[in-house]
Amino acid sequence: MKRSYLFAVILVLVLPILAVADDRDIAALYAKHDIEGAIIIASLNGEVEFVHNKERAKRRFLPASTFKILNTLIALEAGVVRDEREIINWDGSDRGWAPWNKDQTLDTAFSLSCVWCYQKFAKRIGNEQYVKYLTGLGYGNKKTGGDVTTFWLEGELSISAREQIQFLRKLYNEQIPFKKRNILLLKKIMLVDKTPTYTLSAKTGWANRIENQHGWYVGYVEAKGKVWLFANNIRVNIKSDLAFRKTLVIESLKIKGII
Repeated sequence: MKRSYLFAVILVLVLPILAVADDRDIAALYAKHDIEGAIIIASLNGEVEFVHNKERAKRRFLPASTFKILNTLIALEAGVVRDEREIINWDGSDRGWAPWNKDQTLDTAFSLSCVWCYQKFAKRIGNEQYVKYLTGLGYGNKKTGGDVTTFWLEGELSISAREQIQFLRKLYNEQIPFKKRNILLLKKIMLVDKTPTYTLSAKTGWANRIENQHGWYVGYVEAKGKVWLFANNIRVNIKSDLAFRKTLVIESLKIKGII
């Protein structure tokens, strides 16, 4: 009995303290803006977490354009694009949005979420390579479905906010089977904001080809000598809700004193 008690005490002292209760401050923030969603903010070492809506954070959704994080690495590794400056030639077809109707680079394709660019990559990458990487990395449900050019937009691939955090941690720590040069290139084009107090790297996502639309904002922030990972998933009822993908992340980071 004494031995069991001693072991339990050691576990309490040694194991990291993980805060997983639903965060009231962040919940109030989502309620104030009338947004249904879930967010996880986690320290890089996994010892501290702030979570809103634990159940939704465990549910899988289409990754939409957040898949461009992994897709970029796969495209670079497969050699279908050389670097962030290589020209991706536009075929002249009107894609319905002026910023897409021109030649792109990997840098602009990522930041503008250029669907046709990544669909062009996907045709050259092929389903077999996608399955290999999704399975090896344990990315979401690891399914591609029947169309290699749309499986992350309206197909079978799905991932939870919890799984997004797990993937981002491996990415940041470079614990994934990709060349270091390609990982560093991806991190370079993921950079969104660089301020005197923090650096934000992230990707948006919007699953707008399905009935119940949702949006993502996933990435990491470097501030005060620490790294925090985040994954925000919200229900999109009207187009103006899209602004809350990033806004709620920034406000949550401020509430928790991270930035």
